[in-house]
Amino acid sequence: MPQKDCPQCEGTGWKPVEVNGIRRVAPCDCQNLERAALLLKQAHIPPRYEHCELANFDLRKNTASGQTNPSLERAKFDAGKYVEEYPTDFGLLFVGPTGVGKTHLAVAVIRELMLRKGVECLFYDFHDLLKTIRDSYNPRTQSTELTVLQPALDVEVLLLDELAASKPSDWVKETLQHIINSRYNYKKVTLITTTLLADDASPRRQGRQPSGEAVPDLDYTLNQLGITLRSRLYEMCKIVQMNSDDFRMAVKQAGNKFRVE
Repeated sequence: MPQKDCPQCEGTGWKPVEVNGIRRVAPCDCQNLERAALLLKQAHIPPRYEHCELANFDLRKNTASGQTNPSLERAKFDAGKYVEEYPTDFGLLFVGPTGVGKTHLAVAVIRELMLRKGVECLFYDFHDLLKTIRDSYNPRTQSTELTVLQPALDVEVLLLDELAASKPSDWVKETLQHIINSRYNYKKVTLITTTLLADDASPRRQGRQPSGEAVPDLDYTLNQLGITLRSRLYEMCKIVQMNSDDFRMAVKQAGNKFRVE
């Protein structure tokens, strides 16, 4: 729907243009802006992440060298390249430890897709999605899965945030498999963020992080979801690995100050 107060089309939805000296009319940009605003509203991006853009993603400079974090720099490049080349036949799987900016970049991608290309996107926190299914389950109708999951199955681009990979129950695996298999079969694009786990028990694991914790491992993390699901995720998504310290602890915590101290 065109904007009534648009100076270009005066509310008609069509603006005058000149092509090879001939005056014509073309769809006005205000229609695209209104559609983008509607898509953003329907995407259900939480207020915490509404500001997330590629432009304001922090690349975390090393205080000693002044160089930006190469892992985060590459991840931002991949995110921007993905938007530029969309539509694609694959999604993105953002992986890394807690607090490196996985959700920021994933949200930035769907925002750009909605604003620049008019693509319908939907944000789902995976834990919230599971809770909604549990809370609304009606044993007499058994219609919960269909009614709750249908938007996640149908939307053009789905963002599943904080995919559960830490010892998921059989029910969680089954629910996730239903989502991924459906989108896989119908060639729907899926963006995923998941926190890497460390296999402390494995004798193969060598080396520790500066914090003393075991080094997170991608294969070990995805193996928690099952071999079949892991295989499909590798086919459906380009892996975007991100390595850095916790942004919330290193930067955000320092900014939490009273106005007068």
